[in-house]
Amino acid sequence: MFTGIIETLGKVEKLQKEGGNLHITVSSGITQELKIDQSVSHNGVCLTVVSIEGDLYTVTAIEETLNKTSLGALAVGDVVNLERAMLLGARLDGHIVQGHVDQTAVCTSIEEKDGSWFFTFQYDSKLNNITIEKGSITVDGVSLTVVDSKKDSFSVAIIPYTYEHTRFHTYKVGTVVNLEFDVVGKYVARLMELRN
Repeated sequence: MFTGIIETLGKVEKLQKEGGNLHITVSSGITQELKIDQSVSHNGVCLTVVSIEGDLYTVTAIEETLNKTSLGALAVGDVVNLERAMLLGARLDGHIVQGHVDQTAVCTSIEEKDGSWFFTFQYDSKLNNITIEKGSITVDGVSLTVVDSKKDSFSVAIIPYTYEHTRFHTYKVGTVVNLEFDVVGKYVARLMELRN
């Protein structure tokens, strides 16, 4: 479990394909605090640390993960949002995030407004995921509040701190991001589906 509060950014140093798997080697300021078998969220995707060498660590994404997320499009030099699993007894500053991406979305608009930024994302509504205004959404692992909600799109407001300390400062129109919809909303939607 995660909170959606990004700890730091990492930099992709190496990518290695092995069958359907992708080994992703990252440099990060938190590498020395990691352990093998530890879960770390990378752009919202929960991955397990499989090796650590100096300030580099490696995680492996399987083919299904690569097909459902934007991780397969990573390139050496890209930055990734990082968050370690939450500690029991710690504050839940964001919302409950599982690190299980539901689908991807495309950034369709970026608007700077009075020192903040409004980002709009469009996603495939055929997968039956929904957002609601003032509800929670996770974009590349960042816990956010939905500002504007439509059937297949939503917008979020990004403050300067979040803009500078996450991947949001790298986004352009056309950037593909990972979405994890609110887990409570998913359970409610599933219960309603089973009732009908």
